[in-house]
Amino acid sequence: MSLKHSLVLFVCSLFFISCETDYKFNIEAPKSINVNEVLSISFSEKNGTPFENVEISLDTEKLTLDENFAATIDISKYKLGKHTITAIVFYENQTKKITKPVYFLADTAPAIYTYNIINSYPHDKNAYTQGLEIHDGVLYESTGQYGTSSLRKVELKTGKVLKQIDLDQQYFGEGMTKFNDEIVLLTWKKGTGFVYDFETFEQKDTFTYNKEGWGLTNNGTHLIKTDGSERIQFLDPITKKQTGFIEAYTHKRKVENLNELEYVNGKIYANIYQQNSLLILDADTGKIEGIADLRGLRNKVEQHAGLDVLNGIAYDGDNDKLYVTGKNWSKLFEIELLKKD
Repeated sequence: MSLKHSLVLFVCSLFFISCETDYKFNIEAPKSINVNEVLSISFSEKNGTPFENVEISLDTEKLTLDENFAATIDISKYKLGKHTITAIVFYENQTKKITKPVYFLADTAPAIYTYNIINSYPHDKNAYTQGLEIHDGVLYESTGQYGTSSLRKVELKTGKVLKQIDLDQQYFGEGMTKFNDEIVLLTWKKGTGFVYDFETFEQKDTFTYNKEGWGLTNNGTHLIKTDGSERIQFLDPITKKQTGFIEAYTHKRKVENLNELEYVNGKIYANIYQQNSLLILDADTGKIEGIADLRGLRNKVEQHAGLDVLNGIAYDGDNDKLYVTGKNWSKLFEIELLKKD
């Protein structure tokens, strides 16, 4: 210990003063970085603060440091979003932990898509669409709003409701998905989800989750859920507990308000709440690979007082057909996405 530090401690003890030495340690790293760049991390001290050693980690991975307590990392395989750099400093028989966030951004800008309408079909304009899927040519839909939330089986070409159960008025229905022989449905603010028999719509179970329920889909292995933020959660289909997550980012920023979801050939398609667009995300990293501008569709449905935004994506994998609709829209559209040059 230096003479200066010894005198400080002596004065503090002599006069019963609570003193803390002004140690200054710093992690040097960018606030954000694109994943096609190399991340450089270094450690420094200020005011001549003595220290014996430092250990630096990126998330849970301990880094190998050079003689200057610095490291470079290839981050090209990392998922996007917030990561944490942690330094454990060893000094004067003490340790100090400091952290710094760094945000990983996509390496390229998203492709821009427009669309072509293949077909249009009737849709209940009183259906505040939250979740939408198609199986064996039949639509399954969940609707929202307190007092009008429901789960429905719908004939594709006519829009006729073939089967419907209504949620209790305390629940605001949100996204749904078919997993094996069950339908899993979220509610908005109650933190309660429901499990129904796919054929009969008989309720089989309930489950709970943290934060809000928004969109829901699955990849055949996990349920995939949104909560209104940029985060997409992967849930165990049995326990409904989170096993992992990704975060939606472009090459410049995060994208929040992810709502209705559909899993399509290794990608996640997502609506953004209050925007008439569709995102295409990499299901492993969260990279937003494409953005489809679907604003023109809203003008092609009946214009009425309750008309709301685009919401509802259904993909028919057997026939490679994509369907979209909106909240209180009078039509369901089969579309193809066209990438702009």
